[in-house]
Amino acid sequence: MDFNTLSSKTQQQDTAVKAAQAVLFRNVYIWMTLALVITGLTAMYVASSPNLVNTVYSYQIVFLIATLALVWFLSAKINTLSFTTATICFVAYSVLIGFALSLIFLVYTDASIALTFFVTASTFAVMALIGTFTKKDLSSWGSILYMALIGLIIASVANWIIGSSTLYWIITYAGVIIFVGLTAYDAQKIKRAISEHGNEINESTQKIALMGALSLYLDFINLFLFLLRILGSRR
Repeated sequence: MDFNTLSSKTQQQDTAVKAAQAVLFRNVYIWMTLALVITGLTAMYVASSPNLVNTVYSYQIVFLIATLALVWFLSAKINTLSFTTATICFVAYSVLIGFALSLIFLVYTDASIALTFFVTASTFAVMALIGTFTKKDLSSWGSILYMALIGLIIASVANWIIGSSTLYWIITYAGVIIFVGLTAYDAQKIKRAISEHGNEINESTQKIALMGALSLYLDFINLFLFLLRILGSRR
């Protein structure tokens, strides 16, 4: 085999790898967008049915436990699940979140929800682009942001008990900052994971992309909810 033939095969392999990585990266955002559409349609459908809304309101704790259990199961078992089963779990999770989010239509006006969604989408897009294309290594952000997230959860639980309006707004603005940062961090982490492992499209690499979509989906939903506290007009 001469040098030119070897070089040509190497170039073909590199092209195939880059094509596979591009498909996986695109799939991350396709699956995330699909999950958001499912969540939004589910929330609007449930909100239009008083009986379903009453059910969700009465069993909020059940829905909370179900969503936490499902996302934990998907994250913990992703390596042993088939890609089809993982996808079904992802779709089911987005439906459950849609049920839970239906209650926001009882609290906030439709116009303010739409405005907040637009602001969230714009902010998310900017931070995802920054995370994807920046040359700066954002790895150090991870531990800081996740420690801040744990503190945010603890503070939220504490404030659920004491009911401080000052702490409520501190938590709200801190939540926006944390999930803005996590969007950029997760976008870069996903790009790095696909670059390192996405040499071809198979079940394993598709699960990497699916879990990336789940991370960004959670960033978007949480950012939306914290911004809704700020921008939402109550009924």
